[in-house]
Amino acid sequence: MKNSFSEVKVFQVRPDKLDEFETLIATVADAQKEQAGCIDIKYLKRFFVFDEIGKPPRELTKIVKCVKYYSYWEFDTMENYGKAVDWFFKKYGKEIQKLLIMPFDINCGNSIY
Repeated sequence: MKNSFSEVKVFQVRPDKLDEFETLIATVADAQKEQAGCIDIKYLKRFFVFDEIGKPPRELTKIVKCVKYYSYWEFDTMENYGKAVDWFFKKYGKEIQKLLIMPFDINCGNSIY
């Protein structure tokens, strides 16, 4: 949606915590959808890599250090986003951090297309 406010989080999950993370995120995502002004929330597990452009990606076969997950959270306004992020950290921040090798990255800004 044009003129929305969006964020991308990058989670580096401990290899022994993958099931726990995915179970928790299913609950978190449902609650995220209910936040005022939320347009969409999606999660992606990075498990493929490109070896050659034009060919299908190859599935990763070995976990080295962590598994990366990404979330994309989109809002109608920056104000609603700010309130939702506050809720997210208070409700789930500590629980999620325990499953990661390092704090997650947050990148946010106005959507341009």
